Amino acid sequence: MRMAKGGSNKGEVLVSKFYEVKGDKVVRTRKFCPRCGEGVFLAEHKDRRTCGKCGYTEFKK
Repeated sequence: MRMAKGGSNKGEVLVSKFYEVKGDKVVRTRKFCPRCGEGVFLAEHKDRRTCGKCGYTEFKK
């Protein structure tokens, strides 16, 4: 997807931020959506986690 001149990339997140390498294993740093299943991560907000696909929301305590 190409942005127009002067466009903002504010909403883009690198997929590499979702994983962490510990030794010889890859660990996922974000939770999966319980409705959509593995492969769909929940977006991290200040007070909640949300799924962009189905709209599922978990509020943080």
